[in-house]
Amino acid sequence: MAELATIARPYAEALFRVAKSGNLAQWSAAVSEMAQVAAHPEVKAFVSNPKISKQQIAETFLSLLKSNTGPETRNFIGMLVENDRLALLPEIGEQFHALKNAQEGAADANIISAFALSDAQVNDLVATLEKKFGRKLNPSVTVDNALIGGVRVVVGDQVLDTSVRAKLQKMHTALTT
Repeated sequence: MAELATIARPYAEALFRVAKSGNLAQWSAAVSEMAQVAAHPEVKAFVSNPKISKQQIAETFLSLLKSNTGPETRNFIGMLVENDRLALLPEIGEQFHALKNAQEGAADANIISAFALSDAQVNDLVATLEKKFGRKLNPSVTVDNALIGGVRVVVGDQVLDTSVRAKLQKMHTALTT
């Protein structure tokens, strides 16, 4: 939804400016947590209930956070609640994360493997991929047995598919055309 992204952008940029002046890693974790909590269906229902005051919504939301909520976090949540923008937190979190990656010259790498990878294998793969893509990668690894073998890597809009399934599909296409 382009509308949500447009509305969330100023909030994400303002939050990023505050985070840069403090501990960026700590803020990144806090923003991720806030986005996760805001995306929960029960929280969405609670926030959209017109019978609950804005103060109650802000206090309840802050109580759901595990991380230490400093005055900046309290002000940010209070402002979002006051402007009925708490539902934007997942989008704000995504945009904040994109801003952080851009500053660090990094990107998220979604690695899908046919089998579970050890930490050493992931580290070797990430080192190779960082050379290929020319930037630092933040990997997230999932397992998909349907790949049969190999890995599929998604970095932004680039896909590197070395899975057996992809090779079989190529062969099938070549043989049927």
